[in-house]
Amino acid sequence: MAAFRLTPRMSRSPHDSGGTPCAWLYSIAMTARAHSPAEDVLIERRETFSPRVLAAIWIVFWLLMIGASVQDALRNPVTSWWEPVLWEGSSALVASGFMLLAARVRRRYSPYLDRPLTWFGMYLRWLPIVSVVFIVTVYAIRHGVYASVGRIYEHPSWVYIFVYETVRLTLYACLWLGVLFGIDSHAQWRIEEHRLLQTRRALADAKLAQLQAQLRPHFLFNALNTVSALMHTDVDRADRLVATLGDLLRISLRSSAQEMTPLADELHTLELYADVMCERFRDRVTLAWDIDPAVRDTPVPVLLLQPLLENVFKHGVEGTVAQVAIVIRARREEDCLRIVVRNCGSSFAPGRRDGLGLRHCRERLIIIYGPAASLRVLDDGSGVSACVTIPLARAES
Repeated sequence: MAAFRLTPRMSRSPHDSGGTPCAWLYSIAMTARAHSPAEDVLIERRETFSPRVLAAIWIVFWLLMIGASVQDALRNPVTSWWEPVLWEGSSALVASGFMLLAARVRRRYSPYLDRPLTWFGMYLRWLPIVSVVFIVTVYAIRHGVYASVGRIYEHPSWVYIFVYETVRLTLYACLWLGVLFGIDSHAQWRIEEHRLLQTRRALADAKLAQLQAQLRPHFLFNALNTVSALMHTDVDRADRLVATLGDLLRISLRSSAQEMTPLADELHTLELYADVMCERFRDRVTLAWDIDPAVRDTPVPVLLLQPLLENVFKHGVEGTVAQVAIVIRARREEDCLRIVVRNCGSSFAPGRRDGLGLRHCRERLIIIYGPAASLRVLDDGSGVSACVTIPLARAES
């Protein structure tokens, strides 16, 4: 029996003249995952930290500061309860204004998030002016309130006040700028991650457009050769092959509108492709289906299985004149859907490596299901099997 070879030559770029149909159909299926520009804007907005959450943290912080100041002041019988509220409340009021201003210019300074020292420097360069305005405003409020109740607000010398309040304000500014930096850095990271994914999808779209313009899938070339050979010997068979080929092309073009499909529909597409290839190798191939009816409604990625079956025909059938038995199984095993495409009587070729088609299939499984899904190609001595494992809980959701 001929070896089942999965070498790079069977998975060349679809831009080459020998590009395989699985790469062409897979590129169509992948475009279903792309979002519209409006959806991209909404996703980026969701990645930013909610101003309400930040405001809630800020309010809780100052309530704790006021509470601690009141608790400390009540130990002094001379101090009234409203005085520590005034002291910390005036600081909170003025600081809130500066914090609101800092939050409003976040987007202006976001390009510097990848350079933390520069980012902090852009804010802290205004600290001398902020300190003077903060101290003058806060103490004006305190003096005004004390004067309104007929009392005098006593405090240390202005030199001491300016030094003390500047140091205190600097510590608070560094603390809250650190919080703001962490929030904005995380949001920026999420946005950049999303943009990177969108860039990859855009590249896939561009590749699809070029492939559609070329329209030179390898399986179409082989099918037309088969039709040409049959037209003079078996017209009815050639007519059936053309009709099957048309159905397969319509399904492949329609698949760009969806990402997932029931396993029954995926198997129907696979059956159409198998019919075309079995007509070409009519005397050398037997194909058996072993499908558990309970899993036929399970969603699977569109056009995921065709590259596996094409590998069988490409490397297990074309290179031999012997009879080749192909078995396709799908059944539930514990909490997973297990799909096997098996080529009986073959073995790995020396130096065998996974081609681009298999790597694309694995990438799609990881993107959709994460590490719980897998694609393994196994040689058990009596044949080569491509085994797809999909978690049912993730598939059904």
